[in-house]
Amino acid sequence: MTRIFVAILLLITVGMRAAYAQQGADAGVWVQVEAQPSLREAQDRAQVYANALPDVNGFRLNSGWYAIVIGPYLRADAEQVLRVYRAERQIPSDSFITFSGALGQQFWPIGANVLNRGAITAPVQPEPQPEQPQAGLTPQPSDETRSQALQSERLLSGQERKDLQTALQAAGFYSSTIDGAFGQGTRRSMAEWQRFNGFEPTGVLTTAQRKALMDDYNAPLISVGMARHVDDRAGISVDLPLGVISFDRYEAPFAHFNSSGDLDARVVLISQEGSKTTLRALFEAMQSLEIVPLNGPRELRGDRFTIEGRGNGIVSYTQANLSDGKIKGFTLVWPEGDDARRVRVLAAMTASFETTDGVLDAGAGANAEQSIDLMSGLQLRKPRLSRSGFFADPNGLVLTVAEAVQNCTRVTLEDGQELQTAWSDPELGVAVLRPNKTLAPMAVAALNEAQPRLQSEVAVAGYSYGGALGAPTLTYGKIADIRGLNGEAGVTRLSLTAQPGDAGGPVFDDHGNVVGMLLPARTEGRTLPRDVSLAAAADRLHEILSKAGATAQTAQETGQVSPDELNRRATGMTVLVNCWG
Repeated sequence: MTRIFVAILLLITVGMRAAYAQQGADAGVWVQVEAQPSLREAQDRAQVYANALPDVNGFRLNSGWYAIVIGPYLRADAEQVLRVYRAERQIPSDSFITFSGALGQQFWPIGANVLNRGAITAPVQPEPQPEQPQAGLTPQPSDETRSQALQSERLLSGQERKDLQTALQAAGFYSSTIDGAFGQGTRRSMAEWQRFNGFEPTGVLTTAQRKALMDDYNAPLISVGMARHVDDRAGISVDLPLGVISFDRYEAPFAHFNSSGDLDARVVLISQEGSKTTLRALFEAMQSLEIVPLNGPRELRGDRFTIEGRGNGIVSYTQANLSDGKIKGFTLVWPEGDDARRVRVLAAMTASFETTDGVLDAGAGANAEQSIDLMSGLQLRKPRLSRSGFFADPNGLVLTVAEAVQNCTRVTLEDGQELQTAWSDPELGVAVLRPNKTLAPMAVAALNEAQPRLQSEVAVAGYSYGGALGAPTLTYGKIADIRGLNGEAGVTRLSLTAQPGDAGGPVFDDHGNVVGMLLPARTEGRTLPRDVSLAAAADRLHEILSKAGATAQTAQETGQVSPDELNRRATGMTVLVNCWG
């Protein structure tokens, strides 16, 4: 399989180099397999990989380390390379995707300069290495005897011993308990790691081998510049990936760190005074943000909460804790497809998170841009589609248009109540939605199934502007025909100018009864005049409700209602239906 895959890679690389010529130095994606602290070590390691794999390059990092990478590729191809080579153990299991913006001067191949950022002249030309059966550490004599290695091992702290087991586990050599006890299982794992990396399999790591193992394990953190950040103003001290993010601004209760390079990563520190009520409100508010996708577990328990979200190309994790009247926490946002680094960065942030007495002033960032679409500088998540609907029975059953529920991961009312489709008539374009919890509507539609009079006045209640006004508006018009444009029954033609958000709203007669539901404007192959709208007739709505197992309320003979009464009924029964992608 490897030979075929390498042949495919050669074709991919030719195309990618052509793309480089057109797009410039910042184009392309790479697979970083290793980083070394010195140029000599990096050159030796690059030679080992080059003996076994194509497209091996080496670049200096901003941290001063030297990265060995494979590429460049398009993003999808780089992810495939990463999967295949890791599965075949051609590269370390913690290899990851990186981008041109993180790379500096080139040191391998010697004299190459593909990014036009300069080439590093090798102080000593590395000796050619024999071809290795696997890409591992260069075989070298032990720096210590087994007895000396055991002696230096005894000086390790308990945490350092656990760290070594964790690193062996991450490299795929250890699968037992992380307890710091070097029993037979740990010794066997150490020997397997030594054998794989070209060392004598003694089962006891020397000082240099322990350093090499930990350097490989920490390469993902080194690549993103993980470093301590102390924020006295927010009262938070935490390790952050400062090589890929930088502080932007305060906007209470958040301190914003935005991406500083090609990797679309973000961090938000949370700091505010509060109580359990404040913590719950923050828990709900965070879930309305774009940086917290809908899919993922979330938990509020006692004095803390966690929220995980995955979707729309990102993975995010939020944690917050209430202690001594102060809420402190953070959100990490990371691009999908880079889990190796994301998991390590998140673990480092969680383990290092500490609080001090400071707390962010509630007035911080008060002069920042204000918008109903922002919460403290963070974009609120918007539904994929918003349409109107109305309550059709006392338990909260909702009638709306079928397009409001198509291709949705979630359907909610404006207050967050979730709905499920109970029945759908795709031909007419009407859907019946059942709430997950029984609701108590302020008003319920009374359907008038009698044919309306031509030219009689009607009004449509709807969220014309997708909920921006917070309440439905009334749009007035007349009955133009009791049939559709092609003479079809069950559809009424209105002389009325509606907005897209009005679709699904109830059509009232002058007695305050519902004579239909506004349908979306048709766009396939023709454009109707602005004042032409169509509505599903009340008798068809009655039939659809019956199929959904509900009984419609029948209109009673009453006199004309006042504009105030019509507005009261419309506000009580009309709802905003949100479709979330």
